[in-house]
Amino acid sequence: MHRRTALSVSAALLAAAPLLSACSGGARPGTAAVVGGERITTSALQAQVNEVRAAQNGAGEAASQLIQSSPGLERVKLNKLLQTAVLERAAKDAGITVSRRELEEYRDGQLQKAGGAERLRASALEQAHLAPGQVDADLRFKLLRDKLFAHYGSQDKAMDRLGEAAKALHIEVNPRYGVWDAQQIVLGDQVTPWITQRTRPGQAPAGA
Repeated sequence: MHRRTALSVSAALLAAAPLLSACSGGARPGTAAVVGGERITTSALQAQVNEVRAAQNGAGEAASQLIQSSPGLERVKLNKLLQTAVLERAAKDAGITVSRRELEEYRDGQLQKAGGAERLRASALEQAHLAPGQVDADLRFKLLRDKLFAHYGSQDKAMDRLGEAAKALHIEVNPRYGVWDAQQIVLGDQVTPWITQRTRPGQAPAGA
């Protein structure tokens, strides 16, 4: 994936902060990733996956198709968590914030485009594998991303700053989920030959 578009397509997930816990060292059992010295636990990651699966299972006749269209959901969710952490760090370094009013106005605009809350939730579940409770965090991600791009005047310049933030966070990922590429800001495939995957999950860059 080209670096300048690595954050262009939404994958889902709540903001990373609530899923992070203190970690004195690198990855250990029960850890999906370590970000800036704090870990994302596998149980917290699985909880996010379970939210999506529950929403998909409640979609009636479309349930089976929705589930089949989202293989490798754990990796998709972890990728978004990592990208969210990087975005938050880059925004903080640039002094960029998102106020509650800005988020409300942005949400209103998205609701209008979608044709109402129900259609927005349905679209988010189908296109971005977002449970209803994960939509607001995704909207915040998009708004913060757009403000960062506007701040630097171009996506290329913003991506340079995001790359610096990614390296500063010293992200480590449990090999079962793939390999983190700090330059591309994406969770790529694990290339260790003795790790076999039945499916090849697509990479899931954040915020559409």
